Amino acid sequence: MAAPDLKVGRLMRRPEFLAVAGTRRKHVAPGLILQVRRHDDRQRPAEGGPPIRLGLTASRKVGNAVVRNRARRRLREAARQILTVHAAPGHDFVLVARGGTAERPWTDLLGDLTAGLKRLGLWREAEG
Repeated sequence: MAAPDLKVGRLMRRPEFLAVAGTRRKHVAPGLILQVRRHDDRQRPAEGGPPIRLGLTASRKVGNAVVRNRARRRLREAARQILTVHAAPGHDFVLVARGGTAERPWTDLLGDLTAGLKRLGLWREAEG
């Protein structure tokens, strides 16, 4: 796999997550929900900050703490492999775990994220 060419920042505060959810731009797949928001003047990373920011969430509906943590770890790794190489810069992404995220086959989970980026028009081919 190509070396990642984008640095990914983190969404950490509730208002940042709510702003992404408020745009209502999302893709629902069996393994995850992808929510997207373009950076604007009201809310974006600091000057010179990362061009992409990521937030991860898993509610109690997903399972107990062990299952939720596993789901978040899998989403984090999927984002590292796909978003850093193929996501259009200038956006905030939130990955929401679903009930099957922790058990979903790895290739299917990567496919869910790839399909979401393509459907939302944020896919870019890797240079190289």
